[in-house]
Amino acid sequence: MFKAFYADQFVLPLPVGHRFPMQKYRLLRERVSQFAGVELLEAPLASLEQILLAHDGNYVSRVFAGAISPAEQREIGFPWSPEMVIRSSRSAGATIAAARVALEVGISANLAGGTHHAYANKGSGFCVFNDAAIAARVMQQECGEKFARCLQVAIVDLDVHQGNGTAAILQNDPSIFTFSIHGEKNFPFRKESSDLDIGLMDGCSDALYLEALASGLYQLERLFSPDLIIYLAGADPFGGDRLGRLDLTMDGLLQRDQIVFEWAKSRHLPIAIAMAGGYGQDITQTVAIHAQTIQKAIDYQW
Repeated sequence: MFKAFYADQFVLPLPVGHRFPMQKYRLLRERVSQFAGVELLEAPLASLEQILLAHDGNYVSRVFAGAISPAEQREIGFPWSPEMVIRSSRSAGATIAAARVALEVGISANLAGGTHHAYANKGSGFCVFNDAAIAARVMQQECGEKFARCLQVAIVDLDVHQGNGTAAILQNDPSIFTFSIHGEKNFPFRKESSDLDIGLMDGCSDALYLEALASGLYQLERLFSPDLIIYLAGADPFGGDRLGRLDLTMDGLLQRDQIVFEWAKSRHLPIAIAMAGGYGQDITQTVAIHAQTIQKAIDYQW
């Protein structure tokens, strides 16, 4: 069974008209529940100790206590609530759980996650805790006794926005490779330095995107030897995305997923998937893009 972890029942109380598409997670789970061979599992909570592997203690304490300032809440994009803390902790827990399963059987997914704008000491862009950075560090900690060397993790971030928080948290960690393909002129407007960045111009098409992806994976492999891939499969490079500014089609995004999964499977690399962003004019298109990622992942089980 393909294992996918969900946290959509933990809903943030957002103001009416808020632009974050919270309902997409429930719709995605309902869609994926119709796929044959899928086991849906409730996301566990990431522990405080796990979150602290990637985040500053003072920041985490203030998030848990509800002591983040109005300015910090504005940068995150959510008003503070106990539900925000639970949801963010479970989203990180889901990526940890997916990574554990991937190391055992080859592939698994978090039906949320991809919160790559969260820095060690602050949240940003709808991201409170950085699930990919946390999961990478947790897997290194848990797998320390199984490997003669430190577990090497590559984070392949194909959300349309640069994984600035991930890059900043991990910039001095040679055991974790950060790779981001994103819109060069899109948010965040001040980019961080990933180990490999490919910035694309507005209106980028399927062909140019897929060429950049193939080149990036080739460079990654020449520079780094991963034991685990954490893949952020954003739906927001889609041409119909409100915040994307690229022009990929649904077929182009399907080919993107296929390239990543084939590349990982042919090298026997476990891969944990997080959904990352998606802000379509039509939410059903966003859900369809995420769902086709999961369907394609099922096809690539080891």
